[in-house]
Amino acid sequence: MNLFTFSRAASVADALRDAGAGAAFVAGGTTLIDLMKLDVETPDAVIDINRLPLAEVGAVPGGGLRIGALARNSDVAHHAAVVRDYPVLAEALLSGASPQLRNMATTAGNLLQRTRCVYFRDTASACNKRAPGSGCAAIGGFNRNLAILGTSEHCIASNPSDQNVALTALEATVQITGARGERSVPIGEFYLLPGDTPDCETVLEPGELITSVTLPPAAPGARSTYLKLRDRASYEFALASAAVIATVTGGTLERVRIAMGGIGAKPWRIRDAELALEGKAVTPDRLAEAARIILADAKPQPGNAFKVELAKRCLVHALTLVTAEA
Repeated sequence: MNLFTFSRAASVADALRDAGAGAAFVAGGTTLIDLMKLDVETPDAVIDINRLPLAEVGAVPGGGLRIGALARNSDVAHHAAVVRDYPVLAEALLSGASPQLRNMATTAGNLLQRTRCVYFRDTASACNKRAPGSGCAAIGGFNRNLAILGTSEHCIASNPSDQNVALTALEATVQITGARGERSVPIGEFYLLPGDTPDCETVLEPGELITSVTLPPAAPGARSTYLKLRDRASYEFALASAAVIATVTGGTLERVRIAMGGIGAKPWRIRDAELALEGKAVTPDRLAEAARIILADAKPQPGNAFKVELAKRCLVHALTLVTAEA
């Protein structure tokens, strides 16, 4: 671990004033501290933001819910409004990590969670995400848990979060503040695909701070589920997961939102798959067609080729659960 300065911000203004290109914000620290110990993250300055008033979860005027950046995953998962109106988010959060980690991890920290690719976390290995231009050891290496969608010749790392898959299906908006003011970014635009610059993961600029995440009003009559397939039942990342929100009336899918995890370089949503279902009767063939559309551009490696079929079955099963309940 390299030497760094440490400070505690008393306000958002304090945090922004002290932040620079080499600074990192820390709250729960469940990812940052691990990566600093491994010399993967080497900030010159660490700014503790736990004292900032950003942990509240509350209603938005006109409908919807605002989740503060520092709201702990456990608190969000068990919040009455989340359980009642956005159960897919509660399910996703409770499927991740362990109770101890969920008690520490924050909403914004989860948004910025780094990949679990073993080569990213090993400074002796080639990794374009960690060291641009060094290569990607995962291509042709161990890649069982890595992405099959949105990858490039420079990186096949997967986004590891469960929370962010649910937030993508919920069409959340991320509120960001920085030296140039405040801005709101739809979560579908927040993450960047690796392309030629896999070290650039989000639209956040140096020194910017996530302050909250906003959910739109819950869709009336909607049912949802978060289905996570993994190698073991707890404390394991998804090989494939699906967040599905659907409104079914008289056997017809009026509205559906789908996001998948474990298979993409970012939480994966394809609007064409939803359009293939909306306004149509629920049939096994149509559910399978939606899965086919989502996986149409998959580019698996030999070690994770099984994910193509696994992801299709995961999505079809999730859709079946939601529409059968309706």
